[in-house]
Amino acid sequence: MATSEEFKVAGKDMVDYICNYLDNIEERPPLSQVRPGYLKDLIPSEAPEKPESWEDVKKDIERVIMPGIASPACTELETIVMNWLGKMIGLPETFLAGEDSLGGGVILGSASESILMPLLAAKMKMIRKQQELNPDLDQYDILPKLVAYSTDQSHSCVSKAAMISSVRMRVLPTDERNALRGDTLIEAMRNDRKKGLIPTFVCATLGTTDCLAFDSISEIGPVCKDANVWLHIDAAYAGCAFICPEFRYLLNGIEYASSFNASPQKILRVNFDLAAMWVRDKRDITGAFNIDQPIIQQDHQGLVENYRHWQIPLGRRFRSLKLWFVLRMFGVKKLQEHIRYQVKLAEEFEALVLADPRFTIEAEVILGLVCFGLKGPNEQTKELIDKIIKSGKIYMNGTYVKGKFLLRFVVCPATTDSSHILYAWQVIQDCADGISTAINGN
Repeated sequence: MATSEEFKVAGKDMVDYICNYLDNIEERPPLSQVRPGYLKDLIPSEAPEKPESWEDVKKDIERVIMPGIASPACTELETIVMNWLGKMIGLPETFLAGEDSLGGGVILGSASESILMPLLAAKMKMIRKQQELNPDLDQYDILPKLVAYSTDQSHSCVSKAAMISSVRMRVLPTDERNALRGDTLIEAMRNDRKKGLIPTFVCATLGTTDCLAFDSISEIGPVCKDANVWLHIDAAYAGCAFICPEFRYLLNGIEYASSFNASPQKILRVNFDLAAMWVRDKRDITGAFNIDQPIIQQDHQGLVENYRHWQIPLGRRFRSLKLWFVLRMFGVKKLQEHIRYQVKLAEEFEALVLADPRFTIEAEVILGLVCFGLKGPNEQTKELIDKIIKSGKIYMNGTYVKGKFLLRFVVCPATTDSSHILYAWQVIQDCADGISTAINGN
């Protein structure tokens, strides 16, 4: 679906389908007419390489989805498309759902939930382990001793997850490339053990929010494995870029992770809200949150995944449907092209910045984020961002990284092209002119 005209046709088709469904709802059975497990025989095990037509997708709504509406189609489609996406990203087989696997993926509302759930699961797993070692302890004796680790570059939602879970969070320093290193984690854990604390959870980031830094999970991973500590990898923005093989080196060390999250809603052309999370052993998640009251028990429990045990709410939306649509209507190849084009546009912007002696690039440009600023004190770059925003022509934001204030230029919309990059740069240059004169003392 490349144009707005194609979207109009598909949109009208879908509205007509919904209206017809409502007008003739009495003709449909109130419950699903299929057995659990039916969907895997109707849908391929991998996402299509090339785009499929809207007509083919629309036919499959009735052929594939409606016989199992609302369950088990909602659940089974989610399991299948999460395997599709996991394979596209290059996750290990142990993270994928299957008859011989304990792993699997789930769709949540945001990366914040995708970090909170593993932290809560890690907390309960460690509490139960400590109770096995000392049955006289209850969870409230153990909880104050648990400690989790993040970095000075982690997203704020990591700290919020620690607040919600009541787990002490240790914020660790990063190196000159804003990455967490293994030695730093080893020292922090050693110091905490001396205090009688229990290392429980580590949140590493692949593609930090402020400057797109990548923690060294190939170093962090073995540390967590040796310490029997849950390693979660937050790759909210960068994760879906790994569908391009040339970026997959950034995933080195993923085999040590207990859980991983990425957000297709950021760069994979999927509308908000849709965040993807995978776990190596789903028993750690479901064991922490499984509460089955008689009113919500079902005849087919145990035959298909029950995602209410993977999240805080009991109810959930049919988010897998829109992911299924996107993966089919663009195909792997077109989505790879989309990501590569965004990176190309970011590199175009980087080249413009480097060509102007007033500016400096503040972090390596790897994907679609360019961090830059005026040479000189922070006040000059702050003045620049104020002028840019007041101009009303483009919007940007700024951040502090290790005391340095910098601007963040992010390429995200699917409709962005080189003309928009040039326009934005011209606005930035115009806004910088007066500041440049002040710098030069003219």
